[in-house]
Amino acid sequence: MSSSTHSHDTADEMAGAALKPKRKTKAKSAPEPLEDRVIDTALALIAVNGWSRVTLADIAAGAGLTLVELHDQFSSKGAVLSAYSRRTDVRVLRAVDPEDQEGEAPKDRLFEVLMLRFDEIGQHKEAVRQLAHDMRDPFDLLAGMKPAMRSMHWMLEAAGIDSGGLKGAARARALALVWLAAFRVWLDDADGLAKTMAELDRRLEQIRFLWGRDETSARA
Repeated sequence: MSSSTHSHDTADEMAGAALKPKRKTKAKSAPEPLEDRVIDTALALIAVNGWSRVTLADIAAGAGLTLVELHDQFSSKGAVLSAYSRRTDVRVLRAVDPEDQEGEAPKDRLFEVLMLRFDEIGQHKEAVRQLAHDMRDPFDLLAGMKPAMRSMHWMLEAAGIDSGGLKGAARARALALVWLAAFRVWLDDADGLAKTMAELDRRLEQIRFLWGRDETSARA
């Protein structure tokens, strides 16, 4: 066999190899963080069974954990909900772009921040609806108050509004009432959320006095 023929065969083999479809290697996805796995499992169970009928044992089994492993991370069902509230805060804070808020009044910034929060909890709307329906026990309500108030402080800060001191505490309480009123509308609102937006806008208008002279100022 001549060297030219050998070179020709080698070139054909190389061309064929290039044309042959390459086997795709499946990228390994990062494992879901344990806290997220527990939260998502709990929300899925609540959406089907309601809050009161879901046990810690159910959550552990659904998340592929033993009760001991779950106990290492969460002390109670309420602690799981607190973690969900905290995760919602973090995701809203990540979604806020300060550059988009430049030149906007505090009321408008708050409106956008709270709508981001509705977008986030809307991913688990049936579970949230079940929670709102089932959490009528005084102990459940008391357990949920602290995370809710903490969230309102963070939503104020996300909108560039000071949440510190007595004035900040008053703002957070007022915002909690605004959120609750809009939340009740949101529970039964359609996909467009027109009713929710209208209620949120109206309620924020009622408390605009809390921003004082900052009402017409842009975010610093």
